[in-house]
Amino acid sequence: MKQVGKFSFFCLQVVVRILFKTAEAFPVSATVSLLYFNSTSNRSVSEQCECGLYGLNSPLLSARGLVGIPKSANLQACDTNTQFTITEPPWIALIEKGNCSFAEKVKVAARRGATAAVIYNALDKGKDTVRMSHLGAERIVAIMIGNLKGMEILHLIESGMKVTMVIEVGKKHGPWMNQYSIFFISVSFFIVTAATMGYFIFYSARRLRIARAQSRNQVSL
Repeated sequence: MKQVGKFSFFCLQVVVRILFKTAEAFPVSATVSLLYFNSTSNRSVSEQCECGLYGLNSPLLSARGLVGIPKSANLQACDTNTQFTITEPPWIALIEKGNCSFAEKVKVAARRGATAAVIYNALDKGKDTVRMSHLGAERIVAIMIGNLKGMEILHLIESGMKVTMVIEVGKKHGPWMNQYSIFFISVSFFIVTAATMGYFIFYSARRLRIARAQSRNQVSL
């Protein structure tokens, strides 16, 4: 019976590990807040949206700082020697998607001392975001925002405004994920129970065969 218990515990461990891996595979949104002074209207502006998406390899942490962009005409930061308009920490790098991997962009920002790297999507993607994979560049927070939001921030900076960004961890998943988890746990429980019962029947039948064989041996003696 101890073997049956060990088998059940092993199955349960496998299910729990799969559940955690499944949960980790779901995207985590980022809440992005912008603060800047509009010299035209002579007032401070504050806006917020849950429009970012944390990278697959990003620490799930908050970040805050002035937003800096590459000094060159090319805003994609693929050159390892890329310099940014902000160097005093804490600051956040705003980088355009394209021409090199996400990891290369995040590494460039990290080497220049950025607290976080914000990659905005390509020109024809509108508000769409994708979950970035940037293995090997896990030191700083990395999120993606849509092209429209990225261009909005870029234009503010290019017009001479100092933009402060605050990145906060948003929702990991919505109600659908909760329903999925309940369904997954229910199915997993059924599988573990069925596997345990199957193993118990197999184990009991094996014990019974051994007992009968021993009984026949004793009778023959």
